[in-house]
Amino acid sequence: MAKEILYVKIAKILEDQILSGTLRIGDKIPSIRSVQKIYDVSLNTVKLAFLELESKSLIESRPKSGYYVSKTSQRKFALPSVSKPEICEKESNPEDLISKVFDTLHHKNIRQFSLGVPDPGLLPIAKLNKGVIKAIRTMEDSGTAYEPVEGNLNLRRNVAKWSLVLEGKLSEDDIITTSGTMNAIFNCLMAVTKRGDTLAIESPVYFGIIQSAKAMGLNVIELPTHPITGVDIEVLRKNIHKIDVCCFISNFSNPLGSLMPEEVKKDLVELLTYHNIPLIEDDLYGNLYFGTSRPKPCKAFDEAGIVMWCGSVSKTLAPGYRVGWVAPGKYKEKILRQKLIQTISTPPLYQEVIADFMENGRYDHHLRGFRQKLHTNCLKYQRAVEEYFPENTKISQPQGGFVLWLELDNRIDTAKLYDVAVKQNICFAPGRIFTQHDQFNNCMRLNFALKWDESLESDLKRLGAIVKNVL
Repeated sequence: MAKEILYVKIAKILEDQILSGTLRIGDKIPSIRSVQKIYDVSLNTVKLAFLELESKSLIESRPKSGYYVSKTSQRKFALPSVSKPEICEKESNPEDLISKVFDTLHHKNIRQFSLGVPDPGLLPIAKLNKGVIKAIRTMEDSGTAYEPVEGNLNLRRNVAKWSLVLEGKLSEDDIITTSGTMNAIFNCLMAVTKRGDTLAIESPVYFGIIQSAKAMGLNVIELPTHPITGVDIEVLRKNIHKIDVCCFISNFSNPLGSLMPEEVKKDLVELLTYHNIPLIEDDLYGNLYFGTSRPKPCKAFDEAGIVMWCGSVSKTLAPGYRVGWVAPGKYKEKILRQKLIQTISTPPLYQEVIADFMENGRYDHHLRGFRQKLHTNCLKYQRAVEEYFPENTKISQPQGGFVLWLELDNRIDTAKLYDVAVKQNICFAPGRIFTQHDQFNNCMRLNFALKWDESLESDLKRLGAIVKNVL
């Protein structure tokens, strides 16, 4: 705890200097080693302090040059509140509201700020189409035959190659392919839980995780979550005796965009390993970082095989391909059995297309450009929200991914606001769908993986006006 307080204290000192104008935009920040000597602390403590400042867009790293005060440091709106879900609060089902949001999916005249999928214009569709033709021509049976239950060998090999952040811990034999990340998570839950077990999750959290848990008859505990650093591990520690399994989005959570600090990831894995509690890690957004390097997943610190690392290309390449995977650790045989029961095999054609895309180096090129566009969009959205929404709006500061979380005036019910907005051809995700409890009623999630143009900015302006009109 003392270490946590110390890095927060150092970050606060530098933040005050930036916000007061003592350190101005473009000024160089003292180096990590200089700050270490000034405060007589460890390098890790200073790194955590700098990570806190980076996450707020107060400073930015420049290769081989150091840290500088960011151009976006003069932030107008505050961050959303840290969530405070009651551990034993009465549940309230948002299924009807979720269905209402998905009902607008095929309405071409509605601006879709709601769905967590990238605009097709940001994806390499033409190259993927060529890959489909190539796969049909080269695959045995043109991709119509069953594959081994583990999945496409080329895809598993390339996923392992791409897992550089895991420092060589994975091989193709450690990977099982799935029909997207949610299918991977579902298989993991089926493999390690039984009806009546308790799952710990973030709050707010992607609604699909709650839906899957409830469908299996699991109890769900929502934990307090910070919009910058993610789930509160100390609250988890206090309630560890109640929990049978955890499922967290450690890198760029949905919908907050938070990033769990590396030290917290290590502590989390150690805690769960000690208690032999499985961790299902959703790393769907891990490659969509705005910083200089990809953050490590919790899996990187897993020595006992308790972390089931889940991912896919649904947010980076092709949502409709439904190509995903899991590195299940010591639960491999259980998950293989679940996959065999549910799907027998995942469609080989699209797995081969994705494997080919990864193998030929085009994926890396696409990701570099995609990340740049997303970061630029994020800043444009934030500026638009600050210009067009009420002054007491709070807005997240995602460090990756492509969703923004807005906390509006307490008098606003975004479930009702949704109906008003849809009538004006604008759709967003009401905050209520990201929890099992009666909370986040004044919040909304916006997707910023859309092509920015005057029409999109105009729709954000109209949405801001809709919010203002209900006050």
